[in-house]
Amino acid sequence: MNQFQYVRATKQQAAIEAVAKDANAKFIAGGTNLVDLMKRGIMTPQKIVDINRLPLAKIEHQANGLLIGALALNSAVADHQLVRERQPLLALALNAGASAQLRNMATVGGNMLQRTRCSYFYDLAMPCNKREPGTGCGALEGVNRMHAIFGASDKCIAVHPSDMSVALVALDATVLVSGPQGDRRIAFADLHRLPGDTPEKDTNLAPGELITAVEVPDGPFTKHVHYQKVRERASYAFALVSAAAALDLDGTTIKAARLAMGGVAHKPWRLTAAEQFLVGKPATEETFRQAATVAMQGAKAFKYNAYKLRLAPNTLVQALKTATAA
Repeated sequence: MNQFQYVRATKQQAAIEAVAKDANAKFIAGGTNLVDLMKRGIMTPQKIVDINRLPLAKIEHQANGLLIGALALNSAVADHQLVRERQPLLALALNAGASAQLRNMATVGGNMLQRTRCSYFYDLAMPCNKREPGTGCGALEGVNRMHAIFGASDKCIAVHPSDMSVALVALDATVLVSGPQGDRRIAFADLHRLPGDTPEKDTNLAPGELITAVEVPDGPFTKHVHYQKVRERASYAFALVSAAAALDLDGTTIKAARLAMGGVAHKPWRLTAAEQFLVGKPATEETFRQAATVAMQGAKAFKYNAYKLRLAPNTLVQALKTATAA
């Protein structure tokens, strides 16, 4: 690990200024991803600004929904009564992530910003446009069984690893950020980027911007919800494919639906066309399979991840079936 300067911030504006003034500075909270990347030499910030003393860990209900501070721990959010009652899909997704030990350290803001777990990104001997722009994408012709089937480019086919983010994009969350130019709000669906020609840019945050909270609006999705995660082992593994499903039912008729997938794209993948298809339909397996077909439009596999073209729709169908039965 390279040497770096460590700064402990006690004021939000001071933390923002410290990072904004130094292109090689990074915020650190739980550090469950950043520290690993620093140890491996993948990220080499020259300054680390510790924000753990900032008052950004509250979880409360406001006029239109839940406000969850960026420094709230994943475990605290998953176990919080307000979250379990008002946004159970979020609680399910959080509890599906990582391990209990990591959930006790990882923060909501850091979870959003964690970087891909692509093996070529982590291997300094291999080309990776995300790690070192212009070097190529080793995964394109390599072992790409974990990689994207939606939204990829010839520069990068990595996927975003967060379970929590899949639920948040499905629930129409909003991210609150503060930066050198003041405060702003970003729809969660617009926080993360597709790779395009600049895969090194994971998000649409401006330099020096700090995530301060996430808002999750109230809605009817408090009962018929499920987060289905398919992985290679039962604990501490990233999703091959995951599906977040939330239904508002009138008897057996679907009034509204919220759907998203993980493990399939460079960002949490919202399934708006499939949501619209479900409205007014009966909550049956036949309907769910038709919706899954809609959801898979535009999917493209590579040499070793063609199995996802079957696994993804089947995972979505299972999530919808389990949500209906909840």
